[in-house]
Amino acid sequence: MQHTQQHAVNWFELPVRDIDRAQSFYETILARTLRREQSPAARPDASAPTLAIFPYDEAGVGGCLVAGADTPRPTTDGAVVYLNASPSLDAALERVTAAGGRILVPRTELPGDMGAFAHIADTEGNRVGLHALA
Repeated sequence: MQHTQQHAVNWFELPVRDIDRAQSFYETILARTLRREQSPAARPDASAPTLAIFPYDEAGVGGCLVAGADTPRPTTDGAVVYLNASPSLDAALERVTAAGGRILVPRTELPGDMGAFAHIADTEGNRVGLHALA
């Protein structure tokens, strides 16, 4: 019998205008390598978007940066995706401005042992949350 994981989110996409700049930004602040792929075109008459995929476990939640002609515009309005900034939120935040981003909400402690979060604006204009237990 196959067991399926239950997650509120299965996949996310952050729209970007400049995939090289955005990939460099996220690789710098998170100290992780993103995997570049060409996605299948959503429509036969459209060009295929380019993806930079965040590392994730097969049983976990995945996501990517996406750039293409049909990609929505980046925004600081709307839903906020929280990226794992482990092992240190402070270390990730120290790299944000040097990498071309802005800190919108500074480190904010959560109750108990839930860690801390912050909001940033990336190089493309997206509002993104960062979270870590330390």
